Amino acid sequence: MVRVRMADVAARAGVSTATVSMVLSGGKGKRISPETQQRVREAAEAVGYRTNSVARSLRTQQTRMVGLISDTIASTPYAGRMLAGANDVAREQGHLVVLVDTERDVEAERLALHALTGQQVDALIYACMWHRVVEVPSGLPEDAVLLDCAPATGARAAVVPDERAGGAAAVRELVAAGHRRIAFLDAEERFGLVASRLRYEGYLQVLAEAGIEPDPALHVRAEPVAGGGREAAGRLLDLSAERRPTAMFCFNDRMAMGAYAAAHRRELSIPDDLSIVGYDDQQLIAAELDPPLTTIALPHYEMGRWAMEVALGVRQADPAVPHLMPCPIIRRASVGPPPAQFGD
Repeated sequence: MVRVRMADVAARAGVSTATVSMVLSGGKGKRISPETQQRVREAAEAVGYRTNSVARSLRTQQTRMVGLISDTIASTPYAGRMLAGANDVAREQGHLVVLVDTERDVEAERLALHALTGQQVDALIYACMWHRVVEVPSGLPEDAVLLDCAPATGARAAVVPDERAGGAAAVRELVAAGHRRIAFLDAEERFGLVASRLRYEGYLQVLAEAGIEPDPALHVRAEPVAGGGREAAGRLLDLSAERRPTAMFCFNDRMAMGAYAAAHRRELSIPDDLSIVGYDDQQLIAAELDPPLTTIALPHYEMGRWAMEVALGVRQADPAVPHLMPCPIIRRASVGPPPAQFGD
C-alpha cells in the first residue's frame, strides 16, 4: 500500500507543504485565503490523505481524547443520556470520548485509569450510574471531573442532581392540587441511596411550608422496584378511609408503576381516587403508564454536558461544592384534586 504524503496534497493543490500543514492541522491560517484552504482540503480528500494523529499529538501536546470511566452507565438506557451529553460537547470541541465501563470492579477501574492516563488523554471524567458519594480512586488526576457523584473527602469539580429540590417540587405539585394526606414511598435504607435522604428532606420541607404535620405512617419503605412499590402502596391503600393517603410521591418511576398496579387491583382510579408523582422520568415507563405519569426528570443529559464542558475548560467550576443540576417536573395526567370527601 502506497503511503500518501503531505507533499502529494501540496502538489495537487498547487501550494507549499507548509500551507498544507497549516490548513490540515486546524491552525487559524489568517494569511491563507478561504479559497486556498478549501482547495487544500479537497486535494487531501482526493488523494486520500489522513493526518497522523500521533505526530500531531506530539507536536501539540494534545491527543484530542477524553477518558470517561464509569460503573454501569453504558448498559443503562436512561443513564446513558449522560454519555450523550458528554459526547455532544466533546464532538463540538473536536475531541473523541474513550469510554470504559468497569461494572464496579476495583481492579478493572485501576487498569482503566492506568491505561487512559498512559495514553495522555486531554481530560478525565469519573461517572456513576446512581447519585453516590464516592472514595475517589487513587491516581485520578486532580483536574478530573466527577459526574453523578460527589467526593467523600477533598475538593473536586463534580455535578449531581438537585435531589432535595426535586423532591420538594414533586410534593409541591400535590399540595397545589389540594392534597393533605401525602405518602412518600421510599427506598429501603439498606440500599444506602443518597437520593433517598435528600428527596425525603424535600418532602418534609414542603409539608412544613404547607402547615401539614408529617404522619410517620405515610412514610413507607420498600425495594425500589415495581414489586416494592406495589407492596408498599398496597399497605397504605388498605388503611382505613380516614387514614389512607389521597396522593403518593414515589422514590422512582418503577415504584410508581407498582403503585398504579396496587390502585388498579383495588379498583381505584388515577387521578380521581389517587394522585401519584414519580421520579426519574424513566424511558419506557413514565410516559407509557395509563394515565401517563407526572414525574421529576433526572437531568442526565445536562449533567453530561456540564461535566465535559468543565473537563475541557469550556466552563469553570467551584471544586469546593458539587454543582446541583435542576430536576424539572414533567407534568402528565396522574395528578388531580383529592376525592370530594377528603377536600378542604
